[in-house]
Amino acid sequence: MKKSLIATMLAGLFATSANAGIVIPAGEWTLDINGNVNAFANYTKAHGDNAITGGLAARPDSRGENKAMGINTGLLPSWLGFTGKTRQNDTDVEFTISFQPNVSDNSRAGDELAPLNRQAYVSFGDKSWGSIKLGKDLGIFASDAILNDMTLLGVGAGAGISGATTTLGGIGSGYIYPAWKGQIAYTTPNFNGLQATVGITNPNQASANQLNQDRFGLEGKVSYTFDTNGINTKVWTSGASYKVTPATGAEYNAWAADVGATATFGKFGLTSYYYRGEGAGTTTFGTNGVDASGQRRDSDGYYVQGTYVLPIKTKLGLAYGKSNLDKANSSDSASLVDYNERYTVGAYHPLTKHLNLVAEYNRVESQAHSGATNKSDTISTGAILFF
Repeated sequence: MKKSLIATMLAGLFATSANAGIVIPAGEWTLDINGNVNAFANYTKAHGDNAITGGLAARPDSRGENKAMGINTGLLPSWLGFTGKTRQNDTDVEFTISFQPNVSDNSRAGDELAPLNRQAYVSFGDKSWGSIKLGKDLGIFASDAILNDMTLLGVGAGAGISGATTTLGGIGSGYIYPAWKGQIAYTTPNFNGLQATVGITNPNQASANQLNQDRFGLEGKVSYTFDTNGINTKVWTSGASYKVTPATGAEYNAWAADVGATATFGKFGLTSYYYRGEGAGTTTFGTNGVDASGQRRDSDGYYVQGTYVLPIKTKLGLAYGKSNLDKANSSDSASLVDYNERYTVGAYHPLTKHLNLVAEYNRVESQAHSGATNKSDTISTGAILFF
């Protein structure tokens, strides 16, 4: 069976031997209580105050103040997950339910924001034939892009104001958010490092309207992990296809596909990623994917990331990402975002086996097709604890 999402993040990014949270035997079941708590102090300064549809760079407020401070979670929200596992009738059975409380709230009482609920699924299977998942979990397409993003331990873009549930990390400046989706998915056995997942997903997440959608979303992924001369490498490709029925205009098909690779060799780590789509928009799947008449816009993007672990165990990281969105035609809005671009410099120090201290600098630039540009700089410092 698959590791919990938190365990996957922990193993991939936190570089420890831990792969589970608090494990409790309970009769025929083994319960795993896992999660994280993180918080960051963020200082953001905005440069430029242009109206850019889909732009991610922070802008001054209504009084013209271009500096913002806040305390917030980072890209990964604080998390409490409950996983139960058992084996019955030669079948591995697992459930996971999680919720994500806030660490910042701008209301006067500080307790008005509702928590997120990102996971509620059951899965069953066996290593001989694979597994089936039913319920809500991270989407299949672009999931490896976000799980390999170093800002998952930090902040990335989107820290301009406090009180938000999460920041953006590299979402919208290098990859499309995989989102949390109702799904029925099948994952094959692991064939010496080769594995695939295919699934149907909730179709209504590809459109802001609530009209009936007459086809499920389709998502899939193939990955291959191998080790050569001490270089551990994973390559993957994934895709998504949705048929969208908008409130006005013609139906259209939105799709996106990606390819990525990550490698670790000694103290070095390298990740590269690219995606392309039609009607998929930017930042979240389907956002600004078509113009007012329903014509699809092309989009693509990429990010590259390098890390190095110092002898004192501090991981230093440098990342660059960019997401592009084309106009549907020559008459499309000039205020539409042309690209969102991000530079990240980060330091992630394991103070203990489970606690990381984090410091990041992020520069975000958004440019419209008119040429108007906004930029913002964010300095973040805080900590993230996994258990």
